[in-house]
Amino acid sequence: MPSQSRSLRGIFITLEGGEGSGKTTQAFRLFRSLTSQGYDVLHTREPGGTPFAERLRSILLDGSAEVVAPETEALLILAARRQHVDHVIRPALARGKVVICDRFSDSTIAYQGYGRGLDLKFLRVLNNWATSKLTPHLTLFFDIPVTTGLRRRHGQAADQNRLDHEARRFHSKVRAGFHALAKREPRRIKIVDARLSPDSVAASVESLVLDRLRRSRSITRQSR
Repeated sequence: MPSQSRSLRGIFITLEGGEGSGKTTQAFRLFRSLTSQGYDVLHTREPGGTPFAERLRSILLDGSAEVVAPETEALLILAARRQHVDHVIRPALARGKVVICDRFSDSTIAYQGYGRGLDLKFLRVLNNWATSKLTPHLTLFFDIPVTTGLRRRHGQAADQNRLDHEARRFHSKVRAGFHALAKREPRRIKIVDARLSPDSVAASVESLVLDRLRRSRSITRQSR
């Protein structure tokens, strides 16, 4: 963990995965569960998290007749992340909060690196610059077969975005990227079987997160 992260009192937890993995639903469930147990929790998302970053999110995810270059996509995501880290995530961690973030830097490596084919080493350099090397304490990768995940997404007609219409080959590369990241950092990134029922997934998530919180000396529950 970089020194910039060690100096912060809070715990930074990120949820990652491909389209239709259920991570967004599980992020809300985790937030409600930890809050009910007395933890001081912030729930946020990427791209987004601040008014300016949310505007960039709309640009990134809304459909457009204009083809978006992978480099443009990556730079917009990193710009949104810088705003998010500076104005939301780092201040919350400094106050000792548990921060739950739906997507963070691993998505950039998986989607823009493995999926789009941008240089992985250069993406990591850019991300470290954008975040001042802020790294999650725990990352949960919600793994699901591409076909299953896309079937789920295509059943949510009111919630479609530009990425849902990418070729299956692209999504397969993204999934492979997440697996490569989990293999590279097994202590930080834990794989969650997202094929299971929502309740079973939630139980696995809560077990992993509570184990990490119990090992943190700086996180305590509030009086209830």
